[in-house]
Amino acid sequence: MKINQNKMNNISIFGTSSDAGKSTITFVIAKILQDLGYKVAPFKAQNVSNNSHVCDDGSEIAIAQYFQSEVLGVETSYHLNPILLKSGRGSSASLIVEGKVVSNKDVLEYYRDLDLLKPAVKRCFDYLDAKYDCLVCEGAGSPVELNLMDKDLSNIFIGTKYNTKIILVADIEKGGVFASIWGVYNLLPEKLRKNVIGVIVNKFRGDLSLFDEGIRIIEEDFKIPVLGVLPYLPFNLGFEDSASLKNFVQHPRNKKLDIAVISYPHMSNYNDFEPLIADEEVFVEFVSSNISLEKFDLVILPGSKLVIKDLKWLKETGLFEQIQNYKNDICAICGGYEMMFNFLDDKYALENEQAVKEQGFGLIDDIIVFEKEKILEKKTYDLFEEKIEGFEIHHGMCEQYPLSFEKESFKGTFVHGIFDNNEFRTKYFKAIKPDYNGFDFQEYKKQTIDSFISTLKAKLDVNHILKSIT
Repeated sequence: MKINQNKMNNISIFGTSSDAGKSTITFVIAKILQDLGYKVAPFKAQNVSNNSHVCDDGSEIAIAQYFQSEVLGVETSYHLNPILLKSGRGSSASLIVEGKVVSNKDVLEYYRDLDLLKPAVKRCFDYLDAKYDCLVCEGAGSPVELNLMDKDLSNIFIGTKYNTKIILVADIEKGGVFASIWGVYNLLPEKLRKNVIGVIVNKFRGDLSLFDEGIRIIEEDFKIPVLGVLPYLPFNLGFEDSASLKNFVQHPRNKKLDIAVISYPHMSNYNDFEPLIADEEVFVEFVSSNISLEKFDLVILPGSKLVIKDLKWLKETGLFEQIQNYKNDICAICGGYEMMFNFLDDKYALENEQAVKEQGFGLIDDIIVFEKEKILEKKTYDLFEEKIEGFEIHHGMCEQYPLSFEKESFKGTFVHGIFDNNEFRTKYFKAIKPDYNGFDFQEYKKQTIDSFISTLKAKLDVNHILKSIT
């Protein structure tokens, strides 16, 4: 196959529903094109997620775009995801524009001011478009929410403004796949409908040949090319939201440790636990109710987008008291770490409807104060006697223990990504269970991504995609 190094048409990945698999299809297609010799980058105009990462340039983007860029090995910056919405106080959302927090906005206020955000999206898209042969642009939700189409940045705005070629992704597992394909396709504006190059039927369980008649119906009756029917494959990486977290599959073949991760309502940065889910010697349970913690060897308090609200939830459920009386090891990360201090003071009402001061666990003799300026840092840290690559993303500040605290069976830190470090994780878990062996998470990650892409590539009509965009 002759490779054309000239500029290609950019691609939009539209889902026929939420959670159709847009994020994974985006990096799969992008990696296929990259392996053919093209310069490719992922892009999402607007994302809604509490799961974010600090980029190489010190900005903040959604984890999905960070993970996609990681797969491709491209430089990370706010350009990949110019608009990010995270949980805010009350009915508001924390608005992050070009990698920096702008404000807390009420949802109605956000939609009213949407035109003010389009220049940021355009700046970022144009910047990447000049650098790369092809941008693979992930859509958001459904592209045909008819009452919101004029406010749709990720699907309609990008597809219309930049005349992108469009691939539809339909989740057959949800049921109603024919109605969703037909409905979305025919409800698209005519200009966008003409740019649809085909549909991918995703998450098929069982013998793919059973859908041969389905392919005929879509291609002959709907007049939409089928670019592939993809099997359902568990993929325990790049968790974007709580929905994807619920879909993880774990098979601990040689279990040594039982770990509880406290899943409070505003839990963030689920990716901290991907190495644990992948570990065949570890069983992870996400705890969202007041069950007994006695059976667990380790309890982890994860990050939180609304720390004081989640701390109050712990108290309301009874888990606060349980954790106070817990005798085994505890690890706390970012928001969970902040909860371990004497008091948490949201004096500027950054996370709450009004200024509030809440008593924490009192394990650390210091006070957390939520400051207006957010810490965004990505580097190698000297932490727990190891050099650990990670990142910080928090408003909470303290005077005495600004990075970490360790005492007896407790470890706490502001730093995300500590369990990605093989040396730290192995040493830590061995101290809890001496017969724990450990594994290479980075190698697991590489092999999992490569295998996933290879399997799906074999089911995709790559030639049709290439012909449509070159």
